[in-house]
Amino acid sequence: MADHQPGFSTIDDYIELFSGDIKERLVTLRAVIHAAAPAASEKISYQMPTFYLEGNLVHFATFDHHIGFYPAPSGIAAFRSELTPYKWAKGSVQFPHEQPLPLDLIRRIVFFRARENQTLAAEKKARRRN
Repeated sequence: MADHQPGFSTIDDYIELFSGDIKERLVTLRAVIHAAAPAASEKISYQMPTFYLEGNLVHFATFDHHIGFYPAPSGIAAFRSELTPYKWAKGSVQFPHEQPLPLDLIRRIVFFRARENQTLAAEKKARRRN
């Protein structure tokens, strides 16, 4: 099942589109993201579940054979060596459904992205004051 189905406006709605193992994986992924970035808010952006903290933090979406995880190009670049077991591109990585989610890696990527977004937002505020 692909992520671009109509009929969802929240992450809860999105997760409810799925059942069984896929739903469990999404619930777990969401919990790991929340734990790594507790101040982040949730929204739907680009028709995908999105966590927002001083800008888009990470997105995710379920497809037929994988969960797509989108931590921006910086999130991929910072963890490139640890992502080699997975199919990845400039701003995305695919976690196959038949493999366990790399929860510690996901947690560390989200934490990295949260710090990055907060640092960039602080720098932007400082520039506006000067």
